[in-house]
Amino acid sequence: MKSRDTLVRLKRFQVEEKRRRLTQIELMISEFNRMAGELDREIASEEQKSGVKDVNHYAYSTYARAARTRRDNLLHSADELKGQLEEAKALFEQACEELEKAQVLEGRDKSPSLGELSREISGFGALRGAHRKPGCRIGLDGDGAQRCWAFGRLETRRWNVPQEAG
Repeated sequence: MKSRDTLVRLKRFQVEEKRRRLTQIELMISEFNRMAGELDREIASEEQKSGVKDVNHYAYSTYARAARTRRDNLLHSADELKGQLEEAKALFEQACEELEKAQVLEGRDKSPSLGELSREISGFGALRGAHRKPGCRIGLDGDGAQRCWAFGRLETRRWNVPQEAG
């Protein structure tokens, strides 16, 4: 069915979009943390050069003060992104579940029912009996295959079952 195929493709696209969004947020968080670490090292270096480590001291480095503010902003942004990451994970899981449901529906539409297969194979009466070996038990699977268990061996014959035009 075309509509089911389209639905599955749409759901796959949505899952990939959610996965890209998750990756993007994770990369941003790691980049912000890396930049904050670099700023920490620069702040420590600047404080060591000036010899003043007290932020409220009048001789505290202007660069160190600006770097400290920037670092705090980056860490705050990373914390906000962690909240967005949790939300994006929930949306990704929801999209995966919807994709699975669509794939199950598509699979159900594409595979003929067991009743249709048994009617189709019963039409081959003489052919079916001609291929049966002594001691063979015939069974049908949902994939359109006739399975014969004979003497501990499994033999499979596939019947070409016409699909409904949709």
